[in-house]
Amino acid sequence: MKRKVGALEKVDADLPNLQHKIKTDPISYQDDFVNQYGLYTSIHELFLTSPTTTDDTGLVRLRDLIDFISHTADCYPKIAGTFPNDLIKLLQLHHATLEPELRDKIVGSLVLLRKKDMIDSNTLLNTLWPLLVSTPSKSLRALLYQKIVSDLRNSNNKATNHKLNRSMQTTCYNLISSDPASPKGIWAVKLTRELWKRQVWSDAKAVSIMEIAALSQDAKVVTGGVRFFLGGDQEREDAADEDSDQEEKNISMGKLRHQAGINKKTAKRDNDLRAAAAKLKRKEKKKGTPHPLNFSALHLLHDPQGFAEKLFHQHLQPSQPKVRLVLEQKLFVLQLVSRLVGLHKLTLIPLYSYFLKFLTPRQPSVTSFLASLGQATHSLVPPDALEPLVQKIANEFVSEASAAEVASAGLNGIREVCARQPLAMNETLLQDLVQYRKSKDKGVQMAARGLLSLYREVGAEMLRKRDRGRDAAMKVRAGDVGGARRFGHVEGGGIEGLELLEQWKEEQGMEGSEDEAAGWEKWDAQSDNSESDTGWVNVESEGEEIDISDSEDEREKAAAKKRKIEVAQRKKSDKENVDGDGDAAADKPAAEDNTSAAAEASERTTASLEPEAALKREESRISTLATTRILTPADLAKLQELRQNAALTHALPSAKRRKLAAASAAAQAARHTDDAVTAADIAGLAKLSHKSTKEEKVRMAKGLGLPNGATEDAGANDHRSTTARRKEKKAAEGKSTTNREKARKKNFLMTLGKAKKKGKRSLGVQRGILKAHVERGKRGGKRGNKGQAGGGS
Repeated sequence: MKRKVGALEKVDADLPNLQHKIKTDPISYQDDFVNQYGLYTSIHELFLTSPTTTDDTGLVRLRDLIDFISHTADCYPKIAGTFPNDLIKLLQLHHATLEPELRDKIVGSLVLLRKKDMIDSNTLLNTLWPLLVSTPSKSLRALLYQKIVSDLRNSNNKATNHKLNRSMQTTCYNLISSDPASPKGIWAVKLTRELWKRQVWSDAKAVSIMEIAALSQDAKVVTGGVRFFLGGDQEREDAADEDSDQEEKNISMGKLRHQAGINKKTAKRDNDLRAAAAKLKRKEKKKGTPHPLNFSALHLLHDPQGFAEKLFHQHLQPSQPKVRLVLEQKLFVLQLVSRLVGLHKLTLIPLYSYFLKFLTPRQPSVTSFLASLGQATHSLVPPDALEPLVQKIANEFVSEASAAEVASAGLNGIREVCARQPLAMNETLLQDLVQYRKSKDKGVQMAARGLLSLYREVGAEMLRKRDRGRDAAMKVRAGDVGGARRFGHVEGGGIEGLELLEQWKEEQGMEGSEDEAAGWEKWDAQSDNSESDTGWVNVESEGEEIDISDSEDEREKAAAKKRKIEVAQRKKSDKENVDGDGDAAADKPAAEDNTSAAAEASERTTASLEPEAALKREESRISTLATTRILTPADLAKLQELRQNAALTHALPSAKRRKLAAASAAAQAARHTDDAVTAADIAGLAKLSHKSTKEEKVRMAKGLGLPNGATEDAGANDHRSTTARRKEKKAAEGKSTTNREKARKKNFLMTLGKAKKKGKRSLGVQRGILKAHVERGKRGGKRGNKGQAGGGS
């Protein structure tokens, strides 16, 4: 080997200089490239004969030649046609014994050849992926994973490469499904999760990969698949927000123009300005494009019912355990199962009996179990399956002997269950739990008030009369609540706040036809004034005449006459009904009135228990506006105004002591029933009643947070003043202080002379200084930049 290398030492060894010359003029330096390629071929053949015994000189020479040829191979594709295959074979056969720097250089050269289109993405990925799964080198795995993710992102940058994505997704799916017990599937999970986060893979095929991963037999693969369904969508949203924030921070055209105006003009600054302008143009162009539809992974599942059943029976209640999961991993699986059941309204009755053994204050992470139970509840769960759970929570958590944190968590857990299925609560237990609103602890008090406010809306008849409140008591008295609580009942859709608009129209005394005509007047005027309206177009027909008998005036007169007739008929029919009722009432004696009133009251009570009567009453509550007329633009505008006024009125508390209750109720109402329930929601305000120890007080005073990994709000531990926080924020952003703040920090001896001179001023000098100050402010400071962009006064 040494003899052959020595024979070729006459060839030019200045590879970087030669590389630059070849890129500048490939035809003139073709012979030089052929000589270097021949040298590479000789060293490569010698290396293959003894890859482990090659000395350092040969390795360095081979690495330099590989780097040189990979940068210039696109200039001579026919001469270097076999070069990519040589690198692929060398990496596949000897990746375990190659010197680390040479191995990394080969991987980098293959990626460079892919950028130069010497090889395609399929060839590159089919070479790197098997090495990622099989190599024992940690550094090589990190490098290969980075290159694979980068290549897939670049391949889908301009347009989605469906063929490449399907091929790689099939490879990941087969890696997990072929051997469910193998830990190698973790790489398929990592790749899918990263590409989902970057919105490269956002289809159902990627979700199916994570579905088979969650059902595998390796603990790490199972945890990775489950965590994807629980937090993958949030990671994608956070990544999108970070990218948008980074773009906004990087683009500062005003700052760049300012620097270009006052600094020395160079080519680099001009290029920076052009690049920033191009980026800003792309950003403005993106604003006009429609937002992509990013469906949640939980909604892209092909069979949510089957997936939830397999997860539950395989990981939570297995007959023969195939994988051992610790408590934390089982909690992740339980959260996913409960999320699926609640989101898709699945039927999984054994799940609720599974919760029974974990609902005790001595159970670790009991708030997570309570949150999972709340998530798994929906309106189609039989109340018989939930009543034992609610009763056990009340017995185990809520009592006078329980700690405040325990009672608060129990009440919040019961409220989460009853908010989704009110029929899980019985009347006796509810009336007992509501009494805890008088507790001295703030967390227990607020949790009990939340349960009370919930049943004032969904089941006020279960409460005592003194606990119902004014609005709920009026509804119960009017019979508007009695028949709404039925198992399997689904409320029909409608327009929110439409009853407010109907009530407003009745108070204003508006007639239907006249109101509708007035509501369309402004809309018609806007349509007539639009730019798209070009007026009437004369159309001449061949041999056929179109005769319009009525003019515009005649049609308007006929419509007005028709409206008057309808109003007169309506008034006449109302008067006849009133007269008929009055005559009938006059003919009846007083005894019959009392008897009929009692009979009507008994019939009303009986009807509240019958489903048919309840359905009729519900149909009677439907607004006639939605079924008898079309809402005009004026009606829609007024409806929006009435909604806002009703929301403001509802949010105003009657006293200061109810402000906290109103805020808590508003937060609960704003949260959608499909949203995930967390352990923090179950804990509620229990942290307010927690008495801090001396160690915690010291840490909080120093701004170090709570010990032992406890979580708390970031602002709760910061006891500094607002001025100190603002100064720290300005310092972190790299902003300077004002002149007044700088003057305060100036050394006293430096300001002593000015202070003495200021005290010896005469009245004339002082008047001149003040006059100059006023004039300087009028013209915009010393430089007179008042009214200009960025100027101050």
